[in-house]
Amino acid sequence: MFNFYRQSCLAAGFCCAVGIAGTAGATVTSVVIDGPDAIFLAGRTDLVIPSANLSWTGPGDFLTRHPGPTPEETQETLPPMVSVSGGDVVKVLDPTIGGIDFFNGIGLNYFGPSGNGLSGSNLSSLGGISGYKGPQGPLVGVFLDNSIPNGVAPGTLDFTAGGLGINFASIAPSLGQIFYIGDGVDGLAQFQEFIAPAGATRLFLGIPDGFGFVGHPGAYDDNDGSYKVRIGVNEIPVRESAVPEPASLLLGGLALAGIGCVTKRRK
Repeated sequence: MFNFYRQSCLAAGFCCAVGIAGTAGATVTSVVIDGPDAIFLAGRTDLVIPSANLSWTGPGDFLTRHPGPTPEETQETLPPMVSVSGGDVVKVLDPTIGGIDFFNGIGLNYFGPSGNGLSGSNLSSLGGISGYKGPQGPLVGVFLDNSIPNGVAPGTLDFTAGGLGINFASIAPSLGQIFYIGDGVDGLAQFQEFIAPAGATRLFLGIPDGFGFVGHPGAYDDNDGSYKVRIGVNEIPVRESAVPEPASLLLGGLALAGIGCVTKRRK
C-alpha cells in the first residue's frame, strides 16, 4: 500500500524516524506506524514474511491471514523501533496525524491511536511476546532486549475497564509484555509514563490485530493507512502544534471523516 508519510519524508530528503537532542540523555523520535506493523513481529528478524497473496501456514510462529484475497492485499511488516535503556521513561509528546483502517475495504474507517472502543480485543501470545487485552487496534508497545523473542511469553496485561483501564498515570511492563499506549495521555490529560524494564534496549510500536480481535494474532492483510507520533525518551514533554505535511492532508481528512464508534465484523 502507498504510504503518504514515508513517501513525503523521502521527497523532502529526510527520514521520519530521527533523534532530536533534548536535555542530557533525552531524545525525541518521530515514528510512522503503518496498518500492517504487527506488534507480534517485534524483534522477529528470524522470520520470512510470505507475499500477501500467499497463505502463511509454515512451521513455527506465524500470523493468520484471510483465506482469500482482501481489497488491500497487505503484507505484514516489522514494527518500528526506538532505542531505550532500562529505567528510561517514555512519553508520547504530540497528537497524531492520520489514521489506520484495520477492517476489510480500503479507507472506510480510519482510527487514531486510541483504536476502536474501550474493549473488545483479547489476543493470544505469540513467539515469546505476550497477548493483548483492551481496545481494538490501538497503538501499543513492547520492550525487548537485543535477542529475538522466544520461549514462554509473559502474562497478558488487561487494559479493559475491569483491569488497568487506559487512563493509568504510569506503567512498568516486563520484557516482551505488550502494553497499551493510545494517545499517551491519562484521564486528566496528563502525559502517561511508560517505564522501560531492566535489560530493555528497544521499544517497538505497532498494532494488535486478529480475526474479530480475539484469539490467534493475525488479519493484518486487510489493514491500510498510517499515522505519525513523536516519542520522547527521558524528555520533559511540551506539546507542539501539529502541522500536517502536504502529502498527509488527504489522509488526515479521511481520518477525521472516518473515525467513529462503529464496529464492523471481518469477512
